[in-house]
Amino acid sequence: MATEIIKSNVQTTNQITGQRKWWALATVLLTMFFSSMNQTVVSTAIPTIVGELQGFSLYAWLFSAFMLTSAVTVPIYGKLSDVYGRKPFYVFGLIVFMIGSAACGLAHSMLELVLARGVQGIGAGAMMSMPRATIGDIFNPKERGRWMGVIGAVFGLSSILGPVIGGWITETFSWRWVFYINLPFGMLALIGVLLALPKVRAKEQSKVDWFGSLLLIAGLVPVLLGFTWAGTKYTWTSPVIWVLFGSGTAVLVLFIWFEQKASDPVITPSLFKNRIFTTSLVLGIFVSMAMFGSIMFLPLFIQGVIGLNAQNSGLVMSPMMISFIIGSVVAGQLMTKTGKYRTLSHVSAAFIVLGSLLLMNMDVETQFPTVIVNMVVLGLGVGSLMPLLNIAVQNAFPYRMMGTVNATQQFVSSLGGVIASPIFGSILNRGFQSSLNVTLPDELKDLSGDWARFDPQTMLTQQAQQEMADQFAAFGEAGQEMFQQLLYAVKASLTAGINQLFEVGLVFAVLCLIGTFFLPERPLQGDKYYNENE
Repeated sequence: MATEIIKSNVQTTNQITGQRKWWALATVLLTMFFSSMNQTVVSTAIPTIVGELQGFSLYAWLFSAFMLTSAVTVPIYGKLSDVYGRKPFYVFGLIVFMIGSAACGLAHSMLELVLARGVQGIGAGAMMSMPRATIGDIFNPKERGRWMGVIGAVFGLSSILGPVIGGWITETFSWRWVFYINLPFGMLALIGVLLALPKVRAKEQSKVDWFGSLLLIAGLVPVLLGFTWAGTKYTWTSPVIWVLFGSGTAVLVLFIWFEQKASDPVITPSLFKNRIFTTSLVLGIFVSMAMFGSIMFLPLFIQGVIGLNAQNSGLVMSPMMISFIIGSVVAGQLMTKTGKYRTLSHVSAAFIVLGSLLLMNMDVETQFPTVIVNMVVLGLGVGSLMPLLNIAVQNAFPYRMMGTVNATQQFVSSLGGVIASPIFGSILNRGFQSSLNVTLPDELKDLSGDWARFDPQTMLTQQAQQEMADQFAAFGEAGQEMFQQLLYAVKASLTAGINQLFEVGLVFAVLCLIGTFFLPERPLQGDKYYNENE
């Protein structure tokens, strides 16, 4: 039977020792691995799923439903885990996630699958918010650096293996097994949680702010929907988008007002008075914005401009993820050894700036080995800085706030990704259109058609290229020359649009580097948690 550990605000010794600690760590890493791998595994199966279930109009909702439900529940799980302990919500999250996975595998329509993905997201919200807080439960402040780096490495490894495993499962068995595979992993993780994880809770019990939780959900859902639909389903100036933003913002303002008066709020306003916390949140947003363009749009550049086969597109991020793993592990070891993180934050951010600068300078003549080097540099910086920020924040607060602090940090990071997606998509489209108008010869503008203007990725598939080449073949040798001019113009325009993304990413990378000089340093001590009075 699991031991219950009641921790005071300041702990001087570790109460979880021996093999129990390492089994608990293994459980956390297993949960982190299969939950983070789920997204990349599923993404490779999406085209097959859409083809079988015939619901292309709901394509985006396979991601949005999961993202919305997981994002809005993360801060709530964090607060609840501070009150009742991590273990009950680990168990709840795993069970709900497995139920959602089974429902996804059994879905017979896109609508059923979207609803099941929403259920998956509710469970994933707990699985996203618990691991880092649990590391804080079982390791003292100085030891956390090493193991937080390992968590980053596990995340990177899952990102590498996910596309490969997802493609193999889809081709060998069925897309349904992409979801069913979560069940044995989930059961193994559930057994580990029940047997290995202690029931750790704070000494001081507090009440749950249910009304504040409802306000948070009611405000976030329309805002996140607005960012999800803006630039895709609706234009940014659409009344629907403005209504979503306006109503969501109004409810969030009410939420902030209510939280300031609540005795035990979901997101404690006083958190933002801590310089380490606020600086780390801002740096986290800057890092997310700096790397988002590379993660989302580099595969498009490699496939569309360099010409790598689309079947291998799932592997193009491997060099960055491998360097991400190396950066996470090395940074964790250095923090554990030195007990400091500020100088390391400067070095990490400098790598992010250098990587962003290298990516920004790519053009239509860039070769794949050059892209690999650029991705490795960026991955080293991001991989080392992200766990560093987690450790800095954990070290700045008393133990009883561990869940809330980690969940808020995770929540803000998730919001950064949601907001970045439509913004970067709009930048890409605008940059592509304006460049194509300049680079495309006048005699080809009428022949190229709207397909090149609005869907460059479709034009740059091998099948689409062959179809267009056949059409231009009717003009003889001149037609082949015209086709090559068109192909070069579209590639150059796509490069121009992606370069604009990297320019924006470079701006955020520079802001991140500057911001690290405002990050206060609080030495990581091996046997002590800080309290509010220090």
